Amino acid sequence: MPRTIKAPEERRLEIIETAERLFRTVGYASCSVETIIREMGVAKGTFYYYFRSKEEVLGAVVDRALDRLTEMAAEVADDPSQSAMHKMQALLSDSHVGGDDTEQLAEMMHLPENRQLHEATNVQTVLRLSPIFARIIEQGNGEGVFAVARPLETIQFLLTGAEFLTDGGLFSFSAEEIAARRLVTQEIVEKSLGAEPGCFSFMNPARGDGTAEADPHAKVPGA
Repeated sequence: MPRTIKAPEERRLEIIETAERLFRTVGYASCSVETIIREMGVAKGTFYYYFRSKEEVLGAVVDRALDRLTEMAAEVADDPSQSAMHKMQALLSDSHVGGDDTEQLAEMMHLPENRQLHEATNVQTVLRLSPIFARIIEQGNGEGVFAVARPLETIQFLLTGAEFLTDGGLFSFSAEEIAARRLVTQEIVEKSLGAEPGCFSFMNPARGDGTAEADPHAKVPGA
């Protein structure tokens, strides 16, 4: 059978998509470079032409996820039919922006060998999402629900604090301790944005006993 020749970008994307699928199905730790090239049916040299390691492929997978997350957030922010508070709720409810895919990636990022990539990803998350949230805050200023003099700088502080402190993979917090910090995050967000107390309660859905539902992997806004 003749060898299939693919354009470089097409081949690179195929490696990323194959690796992402295998990371989810067999687990990142159990997936080796050999597993990826065997699944693709290509030579080892083909893989190493595009990537130096499995960790580098994970970086590309995370970058694609951030692209999707940013695109989704921008669509919400630019929807003229929604109020600023509705947009905030759409992006911050349950602190699960990105859904299950984002949670799975977060678990991979929490592995010790991916610590450097994890930190770089947190930085990129803040840099990419903060201008989008700033647009929503500016809309909220106009609607009278927020009162923020410097929307971009304010949201960068909020996102950075949330990304770091509520990340269950960085601190040895119990589920209850994380839940308590998420409640404080809600209060800080409301005060920083000049919003009515309690209007961001959607960030912490209550359980039957009235306390916030604890999720050790939950982040604001979460990758």
